[in-house]
This record gives sequence, structure tokens and C-alpha cells, in this order.
Amino acid sequence: MVDYRAPLRDMRFVLYELMDGAELSKLPGYEDFTPDLIDPVLEEAAKVCEGVLHPLNRSGDEEGCTFENGVVRTPNGFIEAYQTFREGGWTSIACDPAYGGQGLPKMVNVLVEEMICSANLSFGMYPGLSHGAYVALHGHGSDELKQTYLPKLVDGTWAGTMCLTEPHCGTDLGLLRTKAVPRGDGSYALSGTKIFISAGEHDLTENIIHLVLARLPDAPKGTKGISLFVVPKFLVKDDGTLGPRNGVSCGAIEHKMGIKASATCVLNFDDATGWLVGEPHKGMRAMFAMMNAERLSVGIQGLGLAAASYQGAVAYARDRLQGRALTGAKYPDKSADPIIVHPDVRRMLLTHRAYVEGCRALAAWTANQLDVQTHHPDPVVREEAEEFVALMTPIVKALFTDLGFDATNLGMQVFGGHGYIREHGMEQYVRDCRIAQIYEGTNGIQALDLVGRKLPANAGRSLRRFFHPVAAYIEAKIEDETLGEFVQPLAKAFVRLQQATAQVARTGLANPDEAGAAATDYLRLFGLTALGFMWARMAEAALAKQGEDSDGFYKAKIATARFFADRVLPETGARFSAIMAGGKSMMAFDDAAF
Repeated sequence: MVDYRAPLRDMRFVLYELMDGAELSKLPGYEDFTPDLIDPVLEEAAKVCEGVLHPLNRSGDEEGCTFENGVVRTPNGFIEAYQTFREGGWTSIACDPAYGGQGLPKMVNVLVEEMICSANLSFGMYPGLSHGAYVALHGHGSDELKQTYLPKLVDGTWAGTMCLTEPHCGTDLGLLRTKAVPRGDGSYALSGTKIFISAGEHDLTENIIHLVLARLPDAPKGTKGISLFVVPKFLVKDDGTLGPRNGVSCGAIEHKMGIKASATCVLNFDDATGWLVGEPHKGMRAMFAMMNAERLSVGIQGLGLAAASYQGAVAYARDRLQGRALTGAKYPDKSADPIIVHPDVRRMLLTHRAYVEGCRALAAWTANQLDVQTHHPDPVVREEAEEFVALMTPIVKALFTDLGFDATNLGMQVFGGHGYIREHGMEQYVRDCRIAQIYEGTNGIQALDLVGRKLPANAGRSLRRFFHPVAAYIEAKIEDETLGEFVQPLAKAFVRLQQATAQVARTGLANPDEAGAAATDYLRLFGLTALGFMWARMAEAALAKQGEDSDGFYKAKIATARFFADRVLPETGARFSAIMAGGKSMMAFDDAAF
């Protein structure tokens, strides 16, 4: 099995040198979060991920979850690992101190999330879903619901889920049939079946709190008639202790391609007692708060798996001896050269590295704006940050998971035939990563969300939150001789993005199929341009520190930025050409001819 070491050096670079994380302590509520406090948190997270979670990754995949007589059991070691995780306070780091949370900045939490996903994604699903439930209840629950459920979700004694999908409806939630009937005492009786419920049943916590979408008897059709309910596995007594089992049960667990140690359940609700979260028929608003948080977290899953795969690929490429370099032996004392000398292996490793470090930087920028959105004293600044996060959410989710899957495939390819063999661990990263492109809204849905909702939102104002800082940076730096090789390719990509945006807006207004046909290419064009901006800024930060480069870190950062500009960013040209070609060739194709 490949080893994993948390990339703390690069995380600190992104946090302090690129994003100036020391400024976090100037936001209200973050006064205590200086580097002296943040660094030990990252170091302790690394220890837990490397020493507790990662050793269970392969065994958990091979053993999987078991289901018998309605009971789901996680793989050996997971209960003990969860107890260690919970007792260490890791379920509470990004939660409100009013409910026992530690209130860490999102920009710090996203780095911890990455480590967890790298070390053991299946394990991370359990606290990850709990945090999503926390977000929905914290934002939309009544004070009574918050006091009942949030402290236990925060300390990890209880877990949480989100229950949306039904056998006949996935993306189109307007078709859902689960019913909620008022009981007259403020509670509701819920009946229906939900599928694909991650962490829907397990043995890690004493209770599981389900956030369930359902319809009231008088609900209008479509998504406007959906309400959100909190439905605990065990009912909670007035004194906070657990009462009888509720009418919710697990009917089966899915047998999946990856994340096998995460229980993906069929849940049956049979007159289960639940309570309304928020207003009647307004459940989608509350659920989207949870889903948007989860979509960002799913993007981090792609990043985390890519980062772990990269480490394995580099270690193997340094050790595996095969053939000689094309220009002559580089290691004449060995029987053959390590494969890291070969151009195509270097192409794969550098592509992999450029994806990982670029996405890590973009994740930090997005998370920083989440912190600004919730903590900045100026309402105008908060609104601008909210618009930026809304714009970037589908990009982070789809781009990171697409590139994550591409990267894990590259990592497996570096191993050659050994990558296809289970014990090396590389094929597991590929399998685990594949789901991230599907759940929480497929990446095609993310692309449609970007062109159909985010671009026209507020008369296009949200675009300014990305376009303006990028345009200002290009204008300020393009004549800089030391930065020209990074900024000029970015400028070309940015012009393509601007022109493509105008094209999508113009043609999509006349024919929505045109926007749909361009959506996936447009999201990739947007995402690569965003990574180009991150890489130009990282190159600038690294160039300023070359005199302090005792370990070659900054030299490698600059070289990776150069590779991204030379070999990765040109993909924007192909994406631009595809967008400008329009959708006629795909939409004119006869349905019967498929």
C-alpha cells in the first residue's frame, strides 16, 4: 500500500504566503486564529490522518460494510478510529462555539478536509455528512431543534445524513413522493423510501439524525411543494436522552465501485416521526444550504484523492528501474534508470502536481471568501463574497472531481501493471474518486447550474467577483518581465473566457440548448482560467522568496507554474473552439440513430 504524508509545507504556503492567512485574525470572531494556533491544528490533523485513518484505508475497502437483519456494521477498526477522531474534537472544528464547536475558519478547515479525504475518504464520509446536517439545521432550524440536535452533532455523539434521492427521482426532486402528514402535536408522520443515502445506517454513533425532503398533504407540485424535516433514528426525550426507535430502517446497502467502507443505504420511513425544518414548502432552500456546503466538500474529495495518488506515483517513479533515459544513462551505477527520467512519466507527474497544487490554491481562495461572507463587518463585502462563492461552487465541485479522477488515473498509469493490482493502493484512488463526479449533482448538472443560473444571476453581477480581480491582476502584471511567462498565457485564456461568456449568454438566450451544449466545455474553460490565475499568483509569491529557498520548494513551485502555463493552460483554446462551434452537430443528431 502506498504511504501518505500530509503536504503541510504546501498548505502553509497557500495559507500564509498566497492567501495571507494571518489576516484571518482581523475578522470578528477569528481574533484567536493566528498562525501560532492554526499550525498546531494542522500538525495534529496530519498525525490523525497519517496514523489513524490511512492505515484503515485499504482494509476498509477490502472488507467493506456488512448488512444483516437491518444492522449495518463498518469495517474493523472504524469504531475505534471514529472514537479517536471524535475525542480529538475533529467533528467540531468548523462548528459554532454556541453549540460546542471550535469555530475555526473555513480556510483552515478545508485543508483538514483535504487530509481526511487523502487518508481515508470512506471514513470521512461519516463526519462529512454529519457536518452537512449541522449546516442545514444551524441555518434553518428553530431554536428548539438547534438545542436538541446541534450539540450532539457537533461533538460527534450523533451523526447526520441528507435524504433526497428516491428510486424514481434523482436530479429532478420535483418528482419525489415521500409524504409528511401532520399529527396535531407539532410533529409529522413521514412515509416513503430514500436511496443512495450515504452514512444512512452504521455503528459509529448512538443516534443518526436524518434530514429528509418530503411533501405535505397540501403541497403544490414540483420543487415548490417540498419541505424539509428532521427525523432521528432514535427519538429524543425532553431531557436529551434517547427514547424508542423511530420508524426509519435500513432496507439494504449498495455494493459499489468504490468508497466501500462508506455505507450507502436504502432507507425506509414508515410513519416515522419528524419535525419541520424552516417553513412549509420551503425545504429546497434549506437543503441547498446543505448541498452547497457538500458540493464544495465533494470538490475537496477530488483534490484529496489526487494529492494522495500523486505521492504514491512520485515514490514509485523514483524507485522503479526500467530502461535508460533517451539521452543516455542518468544513473549508470544502477542496472537501469528510474522511470522518473522518461519524458512521458514526467508529463504525467507534472500534470498531476499542477492539478493538485492549483486546486488547493483555488480551494483556499473560495474558502477565504466563505469566511469573509460570514464574518466581515461590512454587509457590502459580505454580499460580494457570497456572490463569489455561489459562482465558484459548481466550478470547484466539477473541476476538482474531474481533474481528481484524471489525476488518479495518471497516478495508476505511472505504476504500469502494478497500478492495476490492488495491494499497491493506486487503483482504489481511481475507484473512490469516480463517485465524486456523480453525487451531489453530476458534473453535467454543475455545468448547467453555472451557465443557467450563476451567469445570469443578478444581471451577471456575480461574474464580476471573479472577472474584476483577474482583469486587474493581468493589467498590473502583464508588463512585468519576471512574470510575463505566467501572466501572458493567463491573459489569453481570460480573453477566451470573456468571449465564450458573451457567446453562451447570447446564443443561450435565444436557444437554451445552445447553453446546454456549451456548458461542460465552458465550466472547464472557466476552471482552467481560474487555476491559471492561481498559478500566476503562486509563481509571483515564490519568485519573491527565492533567496529563502533552502529546500528547493520555491524553485519547484515556479517550475510547476511554468509547466502549467506551457502544457495545461493551452487546453482553454480547444475548449473555446468547441464552445464557439455551437450545439448544432449534437442536437441535430437523430435520437433513433443512437
